[in-house]
Amino acid sequence: MEKLKSALSFGGILSASDIDILAAGFKLRHVKGGTYIEDLYEVAAEIIFVDTGVVRLLGVDAVGNDVTKHFVKEHQFFANLESYYTKQPATEALQAVMPCKIYTIAFSTFERYYQTIPNLYIYFKTLSEAALLQKLKDNDFLNYGDAKTKYLELLRRYPQIVQQVPQQYIASYLKITPQSLSRIRKELT
Repeated sequence: MEKLKSALSFGGILSASDIDILAAGFKLRHVKGGTYIEDLYEVAAEIIFVDTGVVRLLGVDAVGNDVTKHFVKEHQFFANLESYYTKQPATEALQAVMPCKIYTIAFSTFERYYQTIPNLYIYFKTLSEAALLQKLKDNDFLNYGDAKTKYLELLRRYPQIVQQVPQQYIASYLKITPQSLSRIRKELT
């Protein structure tokens, strides 16, 4: 709960009492590795916070292969806002890459807090903007350069991902084959 409260203090927007109230609305879940937290084609209903572990956001390509689109790391929130706001089934799923400790809160519960926590909307907007900017920065290195350059940049930015996440998910995220990733890793050792 302390990591969640620390994340809720981001930007100094929420008061300590507001953080306590909001944190009490989250539910703790222990999730086994490989478990889907949100399935493909269901309407998103929760905001998650990763306390420990790594969660991956994945989609399915045209031939049915799963494709890793993003990793949600420790101390990060994730919400499929597109699915929630449009009430359309998600085209992406959330899967625990390893055993994880997460906190979840229903969007409906979170939105009720808007009535009693005046700065919650500002906090949520600030957090969403920060996440969007980080995603844009990540897309820069994912879309340019060769496989080795992309891997080295991932290693520089997120060494914990490279150490904790199975190779096939990293390869998928980098848009390279597992064999290419294995070859790159061997070259660097």
